Amino acid sequence: MAKIPKLDVDFAGMQSNLKAQFVGLNPNDPPSWPSLPRYLLCLAVTALVVVALWFVWLNASDDELTAERATEVKLREDFSKKLVQAASLPALKAQREQVLQYVTQLEKQLPGKAEMDALLTDINTAGQGRGLQFELFKPGQVVVKDYYAELPISVRVVGKYHDIGAFAADIANLSRIVTLNNLSLAPAKDGALTMDTTAKTFRYLDTEEVALQRKAAAPVKGK
Repeated sequence: MAKIPKLDVDFAGMQSNLKAQFVGLNPNDPPSWPSLPRYLLCLAVTALVVVALWFVWLNASDDELTAERATEVKLREDFSKKLVQAASLPALKAQREQVLQYVTQLEKQLPGKAEMDALLTDINTAGQGRGLQFELFKPGQVVVKDYYAELPISVRVVGKYHDIGAFAADIANLSRIVTLNNLSLAPAKDGALTMDTTAKTFRYLDTEEVALQRKAAAPVKGK
């Protein structure tokens, strides 16, 4: 039977050789190092670079994740708000229709330019119908607003207390909008009272007046 040859490995010599490769290394000149230290240095540098890049990537990913979470929260809030708005949309549309109807009703209470004389006559007639004596009935300067014009009327009437109150009620019940402003009462002769007030009535602007208002409000180009 053939005998297996015995391997004679010099482990002590190998260990001594390996140690010798790490002796006297010049840290300023790695290329002159023996092969084993050079390979180990390359592996160490590679590992450090990989670890550094790994941590940098993790930090960037963490920042991105935080930003995405904040975006998610904001999107959820926006979605909740829009969901509430969508749920209340029919009610809002109905409310809008009511407002438009109310505005239309108010516009109908505003006389046009041609109807202003008739309205002034109605105010005068209301006072005479209550037995009041007009000492002053003077329309002032028309004040033009964005979509309507305001006409102040200086009024001074003399009469009994209850007749003056009834006159004020009649003004409030006119088909057109008329308001009594800066109202003051003072005693007169024979137990009568003098009422000074500024009656304000309003009319809507016609098409030409609206166009002039928009033209005046538009910014001048080229400045």
